[in-house]
Amino acid sequence: MTYLSEFRISWRPLAAAALGLGSALAINGYVHSILGPHLLAEFHWSKSSFALLGSIYILAMVFVPLSGRLADVFGVRRVAMVGVVFYPISFVALSMMSGEIWVYYVINVLQIMFCASTTGTVYCRVVAERFTLARGLALGLLASGPAIAGAIGSPLLTTYIDAHGWRAGCLAVAAFSALAGGMAMLLMPSMRRQAQEGRQQRRAGQDYRAVLRSRTFWIIFSSIFLCSIPYALAQSQLNVMLLDRQLSPAAAGFIISTFAAGVMAGRFILGLALDRFPTHWVAAVGMALSAIGLCIMAAPVTHIGVLVFAIALFGLSYGAEADILGYAVVRYFGMELYGTVLGLLTAAAGGAMTFGSLMLSLILAKTDNSYSLFMLLTAGAVFVGSANFLRLRNIAPAPAKAPATHGLEVAQQARA
Repeated sequence: MTYLSEFRISWRPLAAAALGLGSALAINGYVHSILGPHLLAEFHWSKSSFALLGSIYILAMVFVPLSGRLADVFGVRRVAMVGVVFYPISFVALSMMSGEIWVYYVINVLQIMFCASTTGTVYCRVVAERFTLARGLALGLLASGPAIAGAIGSPLLTTYIDAHGWRAGCLAVAAFSALAGGMAMLLMPSMRRQAQEGRQQRRAGQDYRAVLRSRTFWIIFSSIFLCSIPYALAQSQLNVMLLDRQLSPAAAGFIISTFAAGVMAGRFILGLALDRFPTHWVAAVGMALSAIGLCIMAAPVTHIGVLVFAIALFGLSYGAEADILGYAVVRYFGMELYGTVLGLLTAAAGGAMTFGSLMLSLILAKTDNSYSLFMLLTAGAVFVGSANFLRLRNIAPAPAKAPATHGLEVAQQARA
């Protein structure tokens, strides 16, 4: 089998996973960044209160690993279906809000609880177990689903909301997610019965103990936590931050679309790089790009070209994260515990965004709504986290055909 022939053979699961990922919880950052200024204007919420939205992503530390574990046991389609149904419903509910910010928080909490099943922790399994030679590129293409939706949809949604209001915009998002999610479920292949039965017999306690004793796991966990703290900006604050610089809504919408394009480019470029270069170097370089972008944005820059460059770098790293995690889990842990390990690592990113949101809210309250201090502090964290990935250079990969007990051997193999 050749590099490109894997795409000819496995295009259907790749398309299904990309559609599912690009039409649910992973696009929340784009949607809420666009909705943010309209909600603040209509309901007079404070920016610091709105910034607390990202703190609910602490729930991801519970529901994303749970979804990954369930996908290991019951299969991707069954688990993803829950979020595919609930996500459109949640936007219909958002369109009916009357102004209480706690209602907004509750709806977002329910999105995380029920739609964690539509994240990369679940969908990446479909791709990772069907691609070998082109796994990095395939994971990059999969993870580009939300970026493509953001790059195309952000300007369209911004224009639509300006013309028809934010409530109509919520209903448009609901219609899109229902259609795309339904198509994803129709294309999604079923899990083979033999594999399903084998995974249902696994014992969660043994698996989690083995993973949590692994030195490899904690290197990746700590690195991704530090590198993900500034992504609190991407969840709901980019548009607000840009409008604070006296940019027009159209200019801000264009810059956000370049962030989405940067995410997409990062996933494609980093995916190719992972298939050709050492994982630790790709991870270190790819994640460090956001620190450069943050340092530029921390300056009082208003030139659109400079802001586009800085936010594109931020987007490149944001896009690289999904590739790096999805690829590293297969490389160092194998497929048997793929969703379990990836869920825990994704939880690290969710916890980091929660921490970042609390940090940002505090800084905004204490510095008269200035984002610069937050961006400088988190740039330093990203540089440390990126360098930490280099500690993976002496760790051996998992066997190409890992046995069912490989997950239980992770701790012994990686503890040195």
